[in-house]
Amino acid sequence: MKSIEDIALRGRRVLIRVDFNVPLKDGRVADATRIRGSLATVRYAIEQGARVVLASHLGRPKGNVKPELSLGPVANELAAELDQPVVLLPDCVGPLVEEHVNAMLDGDVALLENLRFHAEEEANDPAFAKALASLCDVYVNDAFGSAHRAHGSTAGIVEHVREAGAGFLLMAEVEALGGLLANPARPFVAVVGGAKVSDKIALMRSLLGRIDSLIVGGAMAYTFLRAQGVEVGASRVEEDKLALARELLAEAAARGVHVALPVDHVVAREFREDSPVHDADSAAIEPGWMGLDIGPRTRADYSRILSRAETVFWNGPMGVFEWKSCSGGTAAVANAVADSKAVSVVGGGDSVAALVQTGRAADITHISTGGGASLELLEGKILPGVAALEAKAG
Repeated sequence: MKSIEDIALRGRRVLIRVDFNVPLKDGRVADATRIRGSLATVRYAIEQGARVVLASHLGRPKGNVKPELSLGPVANELAAELDQPVVLLPDCVGPLVEEHVNAMLDGDVALLENLRFHAEEEANDPAFAKALASLCDVYVNDAFGSAHRAHGSTAGIVEHVREAGAGFLLMAEVEALGGLLANPARPFVAVVGGAKVSDKIALMRSLLGRIDSLIVGGAMAYTFLRAQGVEVGASRVEEDKLALARELLAEAAARGVHVALPVDHVVAREFREDSPVHDADSAAIEPGWMGLDIGPRTRADYSRILSRAETVFWNGPMGVFEWKSCSGGTAAVANAVADSKAVSVVGGGDSVAALVQTGRAADITHISTGGGASLELLEGKILPGVAALEAKAG
């Protein structure tokens, strides 16, 4: 797979697929994290004298033009970040768009309107992909968060361009996550949390063949505890996944993978932010009480395991971390991962938010912004956007 640095850009029309699918509030960008994620690639293209055409989706307009999902606020935010004009084009294909792109000068930046205003984008329609390709001499994919989708702007377009490569963000994601699968330093510890076992089945199955320890937190831990015959009171349990939890535990044992489950909890009577909580000093939880976070002894156990790790992957919170009363477990894991000397990769919105809350994001080797793409890559699935670039490179 070529990098943007492997391609001559000066004087050429360079279409960069970015992930500017950002939250909007009152007509403005509420969180510019994703925009900033691709700034290195965009700035490099500008500095190299490219005529930069940016393409992104926003929300789910389902093939309809919805003014509230226009990329206008994104163009304004990007212009401020770059400190130069960014022209929002009226569409992403068509004669008016072609006319503007062909009149651009070296170093100019234009942003195509929302790709998903056309149903052909998600359908990976060949004619739509070819129309996008006609806007550029070079195609660059820097939208790792959309690389698991075979859409017109992520996969189809590559067949119709002469040169294609990856932006800095996509390259960093593939290298960091691929490194976990290829030859990680050991011990390799995975921390998996969140609400449902069903959401993380494929991820855990894939990781079991590569890791030395699996730390489990969040509501899914209660399904695993119940599967072992431990009483968990009124905690959330996926009753239909108990057999699967037993299978995963048996597979881990057969592979020699140590599975760490909570040995104490923060519990409450009701699932409410203002519900009084207390520490339950046992793996078992009394009837009428529900686990909402890992307890002090579990935090110490998990931190000890992480302190010995050489590679760490973390995805998912340890409890209802949005509530101050139940945030201690996730914060403890965030600090332990950040304090470790391991190569650390963190993915998932909640885990990243916890790192930001604790002020430890800068102490992580790589923070993945890929969401579903990150999980699918670690599950061993082929990402169409990446596969298209690899095929183009021969």
